[in-house]
Amino acid sequence: MSVTKHTAALKPRERDAARSKLKTLPRLIMVTDRIRVPDVIGAIKALPSDSAVLFRDYDMPHRLELGREIRDLCRRRKFRFIMAGHGRFAAQIRADGLHTPETCIQEARFWRQWRPKWFITVAAHSPAALWQAARAGADAALLSPVFSTNSHPRTKPLGALNFARIAFQAPLPVYAFGGINKHTLIRLTGAPICGIAAVSAFSSV
Repeated sequence: MSVTKHTAALKPRERDAARSKLKTLPRLIMVTDRIRVPDVIGAIKALPSDSAVLFRDYDMPHRLELGREIRDLCRRRKFRFIMAGHGRFAAQIRADGLHTPETCIQEARFWRQWRPKWFITVAAHSPAALWQAARAGADAALLSPVFSTNSHPRTKPLGALNFARIAFQAPLPVYAFGGINKHTLIRLTGAPICGIAAVSAFSSV
């Protein structure tokens, strides 16, 4: 896989590494997108160990059915299966965790109480959102967009330097998300992040 060999260069902050002894954080999160990566099953089978799958595809017909298929595959591969959206769907599908959009960060607080073993991540686009996520009890944040991305072409990217600065000051572990591929990932070498999240990086799998 094109991006995985570069993840070894990532150097999480000491406090993130210490936290991972209590709850191991995956180095790579594959974010599903049936348009950009139609062969989601094949992509998951090609993932390396220490990965997780974030099942997004909010408006997909028969979403729960495909979610269960992906969940079962993740169980066999020993990957965390994270459900994006509302926590009740994650609970219904027996996911390993929940991912909430930035506008719903406070849901993390509720589900942390009711599902203490879940791996809970949130979407964040600013330092303020990172602090909200930490106070809500999230395990990590997907900070985006780091680089230009086709999914949000009109959104100004943070850029490598600004992203690294924000990640260094973040009160919780941070994943780089948005425009991540084997070329842009090199620009994050040494950045204070616990891992990366990506979509199109798996389109050639």
